[in-house]
Amino acid sequence: MKFVSLLSSGIDSPVATYLISKNADEIIFVHGDIRPFSNDKEIENNKKIIEKLKEITKVKIKAYNIPHGNNLKSYMKKCNPRFTCVFCKRMLLLYAERIAEIESADAIVMGDSLGQVASQTLQNIKVVDSSVKIPILRPLIGFDKDEIVSIAKNIGTYKLSILPSEPCTAVPKKPSTMVNLEKFLEEEKKIDIKRLISDSIKNSEKILL
Repeated sequence: MKFVSLLSSGIDSPVATYLISKNADEIIFVHGDIRPFSNDKEIENNKKIIEKLKEITKVKIKAYNIPHGNNLKSYMKKCNPRFTCVFCKRMLLLYAERIAEIESADAIVMGDSLGQVASQTLQNIKVVDSSVKIPILRPLIGFDKDEIVSIAKNIGTYKLSILPSEPCTAVPKKPSTMVNLEKFLEEEKKIDIKRLISDSIKNSEKILL
């Protein structure tokens, strides 16, 4: 099977990718480049994680870097900022779904575990998932943070995931943990989602490994 993995430079998504790789013939990494809400170091760290996963999974690998920062800017300028994290995840899924269509992939892999942060409450996961039709796999959904960190240390991604970089500055001070889908869709109508996605995919960068 062929999977698109939404890969950040954090701890969780590399572990999710490693776990699902046992069922994969090929993994296509998709990374949302949130600059200017982070810095170049975050991109460098993400590439190091991809290289490590290529080493330890032994499956065919491709990787895309998708410009995402300007889309976050557009949302934050016109829409309810408390929904920013949910908007971010929905957009990442939409990029991944488009890449999955291009690459003929079977499903998307995410590193969510239930209830850890604003975009990972059950209600917000439902709102995020409604953006796409492709299957979404979450190998870590029932894991707690200690369990995830333990696996990350065992497979050698933990030290890469904690390398210094600027954390996302787009995260609101009080993110909504119970986003209502109808209210969210009303906010989303204020921006041209299709154009934003199309432009980001058109300007995406294949990462050379």
